Amino acid sequence: MKAIYFSFFTASLFLFSCTNESEKNNTSTASLADILHSHVDSSVKAGDDFFEYTNGGWLKANPIPASESGWGIFNLVEDENQTRIKTISEEATGVHAAKGTPSQQIGDFFSSGMDSVAVEKNDIASLKDIFSQINTCKTTADIINTISSLQQIGVSPLFSLGVGQDMKISDKNRVYLGQGGLGLPDRDYYFNTDAQTLKIRNEYPKHIQRMLTMLYQDSVKAKTQSEAILKLETSIASAHKKLEELRDPYANYNKMSLAQVNALGSNFAFENQFKMLNIISDSIIVGQPVFFQKMNGLLNTTNVETWKAYLTWHTLTSFASYLSSKYDKENFNFYSALLSGTKEQRPRWKRVLNAQEDALGDALGQLFVKQYFPEKTKARYVDLTEKIVESYREHIQKLDWMSDSTKEKAIVKLNAITKKVGNPSKWKDYSAMNITRDSYCKNIMESNKWHFNYEAQKLNKPVDRTEWSMTPQTYNAYYNPSNNEIVLPAAIFTAPGYKDEEIDDAVIYGYVGASTIGHELTHGFDDEGRQFDEKGNLKNWWSKEDEAKFKVKATLLVDQFNKYTVLDSLHPNGKATLGENIADLGGIVIALDAFKKTKQYQEGKLIAGLTPLQRYFMGYAYGWMQTRTKEKLAAQLLTDVHAPIFLRVNGPMSNCDEWYKTFNVTAQNKMYRDSLSRVRIW
Repeated sequence: MKAIYFSFFTASLFLFSCTNESEKNNTSTASLADILHSHVDSSVKAGDDFFEYTNGGWLKANPIPASESGWGIFNLVEDENQTRIKTISEEATGVHAAKGTPSQQIGDFFSSGMDSVAVEKNDIASLKDIFSQINTCKTTADIINTISSLQQIGVSPLFSLGVGQDMKISDKNRVYLGQGGLGLPDRDYYFNTDAQTLKIRNEYPKHIQRMLTMLYQDSVKAKTQSEAILKLETSIASAHKKLEELRDPYANYNKMSLAQVNALGSNFAFENQFKMLNIISDSIIVGQPVFFQKMNGLLNTTNVETWKAYLTWHTLTSFASYLSSKYDKENFNFYSALLSGTKEQRPRWKRVLNAQEDALGDALGQLFVKQYFPEKTKARYVDLTEKIVESYREHIQKLDWMSDSTKEKAIVKLNAITKKVGNPSKWKDYSAMNITRDSYCKNIMESNKWHFNYEAQKLNKPVDRTEWSMTPQTYNAYYNPSNNEIVLPAAIFTAPGYKDEEIDDAVIYGYVGASTIGHELTHGFDDEGRQFDEKGNLKNWWSKEDEAKFKVKATLLVDQFNKYTVLDSLHPNGKATLGENIADLGGIVIALDAFKKTKQYQEGKLIAGLTPLQRYFMGYAYGWMQTRTKEKLAAQLLTDVHAPIFLRVNGPMSNCDEWYKTFNVTAQNKMYRDSLSRVRIW
């Protein structure tokens, strides 16, 4: 998955010379509107740090605001799109629309979130019935029944529960059960011993104590429970698989009958729980069976009072952002300030819009597309997508390490990929969602119930392959292996400050063609995606010899990223980030050959002193113009399957032969990798 954005700033501009000697005698005048030119840091050599060379000028002039844990092109696009959605929402608040219509729901949801006086007055009133249910638990069976109730309203204690396509029979929807139940972002937070993680782990029970003290008005009880909760969560975390282990689809696919699932642990009583939740499924896919066996034992050895405290805590923290300011601020101080280095909260309207996006994304999307994504723009990116696919097809045919029989199957899969561009053909119907202006927190709960039931009802229906898992206003994109599809929301093409037609093809092919379209296509053939066939089924279509060759190449990329150093002494997880690193490298080389067929490349004219190829590579790097706080970067290394942003430029670029030629990179430069060490996959 990849998010990139495009932006324009009227910063002070200057002429500069690239490392390509042929340009030094060129008298072309730089355009005052050229964003690539204006953001370069000419004190850095392209071959030493291409990320800083392309983006450093802008990053130095634009420090991270106090309300953010990072700053750059992602935020600029988000700001523009949130301003647009804010206008849509404010207009809806003044309309007296019929109950259940998008205008009514958008207007009432936004109003409830923005009414801070009512939120303060309501305090925790919306959660009192839930807390009461938790407090009346007397047995382990009561605890499990309460967990089921919590799952329906968006709280996921102990384990994860969801519905998705069967990885081996993609035309069937199944129930998925997986590890979960942690209050910290990942299992490693409970065990790592570096200074930042130790600081977070030491502060975590203090944070729980402060939250529970506000709830109980009893600091002694809150302290005792916070210590018990940390101990319990540490036991849960010890049963979790690590981040890189979750990337093996076969190891995390264990289809079972209901009787077999019940056998994992009698305490869970899944048959009864599924009846309570109106879940009907003849098969259940369990991600980590050993986890459930260990949790069954933990249910036996942990007293009910500790489980009650644990469920109370997870309910409170799940809704803290929608409660009165004392809970909201304490939640921010721990999860945003401490974990991510954010110094102050975003404006309330931005936080409400984020919640509204989760609740009513398709309703907002209909209005967003109508106003901000014209057909002319969509046509450009539909065409670009087809050209990137064509280039990938040619790359596969020319591979020197893959056999002809596997190539044929790879092309069959590539040709079968569904390409969803801009917006869905049909929208979710939220009319049954009960949204009012009475309570912000209650609206969140109602939305969570609607979405839970929406997913559960899929079990009784054919798989809808037209459905989107992102809204058009989302600045991201994804590849779905079970649908064998790439999904490119309208917002991913956003260019703040520009009309779409004002951006030259070289930049477009770099920041959209390589960073998004080529990237997502390559996910279908990365270490995980390559294990699914053209119909989206988990099935090995590779010869043993070709699979072995692929793994050798992939291991080289793992080793490359493991060796990078971040924050003085930390390192990326090469195995966990492998899929994204393969997709980044694949996107660059595939879109590059597509770009070479364009008129701009063939004419070779300079823009702002840059050749078409320089603009292509810099366009890719510009799509990653982003910096993050040290705290956020440290958290990313533990929890994210994406490498740090600067390495998503410098890492793949150092493997690209054409980049070396374009910027005259030699062995004297820091990014130089000799030809035999460069990783070449697709």
